Amino acid sequence: MTSTSRRRVIAVAALLAAAPVLAACGAGDKANTTQPYAPTDAQVLITDNVYGERGMRVSQAFVLGPDSGGQIPSGGAAPLYLVLTNENPAPDSLVSVTPLPDQATSVKVTAPVQVPPHTLVNTGQPTPQLAVEGLKNALRGGETLRLTLKFQTAGDITMDVPVITRSREYATLPPVPGALPAPSPVASASPAATTGH
Repeated sequence: MTSTSRRRVIAVAALLAAAPVLAACGAGDKANTTQPYAPTDAQVLITDNVYGERGMRVSQAFVLGPDSGGQIPSGGAAPLYLVLTNENPAPDSLVSVTPLPDQATSVKVTAPVQVPPHTLVNTGQPTPQLAVEGLKNALRGGETLRLTLKFQTAGDITMDVPVITRSREYATLPPVPGALPAPSPVASASPAATTGH
C-alpha cells in the first residue's frame, strides 16, 4: 500500500468515526433523543411539541394491547387511554370517538368525559372510560388506529393512536378482557430410539 493510499484510508476512517458526533451536534437541543417519549407522536404534532387544537391538548394517547406475544382477536375490544388538558377558560367534554370503519365498529364512551378548564384529565383512572370495540383485525401491539376525538366545544381532533403491548411501564394496567395469551412453545419431538443389531 502506498503512502497516498494509506493517508486516504486514514482520512476516510476518521470521517466515518466523526460522522455520528457531527450529526448529534447539528441536531442541537431539539434532537429526538433529547425529547421525552410520547406515544402520540404520529400526526398529532400541531406546534411547538404540543398535541391538540383549539385549546384542547392531548399529551398522551394509546390503545392498550395484549401482553407481549398475545393478541386481541378480531371482533374484540381494547381500552383507549387519553390524557387531556383544556386550556380554554370554559369547560369542555369529549362526547364521542370515531374509528375508521375498516379498523373497528365503534368506541364506547361510558359517559361524556368532562374536561374542566386548566385541569389534566386521565381517561384511564381509576378505570378506563373508553374502549375501541368491534376490532376488524386482531391486535398484537405495534399497530396504529386512526381515531377522531369529538369535543363539544373544541370540535374534532383526528390522530393516529398506537397500540401498546401490556409490558414494561404498561404492565401494571389491568389486562384487556378477552385477550389471548402468547402461544406456548411447542415441545420438540423426542428423537426416535435407536435399536441395536
